[in-house]
Amino acid sequence: MNKNISQILEQISKLEEKLEKEIKIESKKFNFDFQGKKVCFNKKSIDNQKKHLENLFSYIKNAPILYILSAPIIYSLIIPAIILDITVLIYQSINFRIYKIEPVKREEYIVFDRIYLAYLNPIEKLNCLYCSYFNGLIAYVSEIAARTELFWCPIKHAKNIAYRHSKYNHFFSYGDAKKFKEELKSLREQLKEMK
Repeated sequence: MNKNISQILEQISKLEEKLEKEIKIESKKFNFDFQGKKVCFNKKSIDNQKKHLENLFSYIKNAPILYILSAPIIYSLIIPAIILDITVLIYQSINFRIYKIEPVKREEYIVFDRIYLAYLNPIEKLNCLYCSYFNGLIAYVSEIAARTELFWCPIKHAKNIAYRHSKYNHFFSYGDAKKFKEELKSLREQLKEMK
């Protein structure tokens, strides 16, 4: 990787750290803390959240009919999602041991913390559970795929792509046959330590 790209990646990393700190500062004003993995709000925050809670009857009554009719289509994807989840778990359990790749921690991607929000009614909480699961699962699968691709085919695309996964910047430049052949083994060794 050339020096300019390395410097830009380092700047991006520093900006991501800065963003994470700002997000933590922003979240402090909502007065929550953790007890183990559970999110806990103080009583004043819970009372304030409940002021914004829409009751279930009102929520359903005010929902556009097309939203209600589209719900079964959205929720029908839960079955393929569960199958994908199980399949990827098996895939990672077998292949990452063989290749000595650090496994992806599912609990870092699939997070169910929105259920602690007092301003969500039961349907909104269910929707949030579904979205947390589905989007977390896609991110989890993407990270497993990224580590697999880094092991087997770490070559950038010639064309600009819409999404670059977490390992893409470690890939070799498109057309750099020399580096690919000479440094692939070394990159695979580095992958064992990557998170």
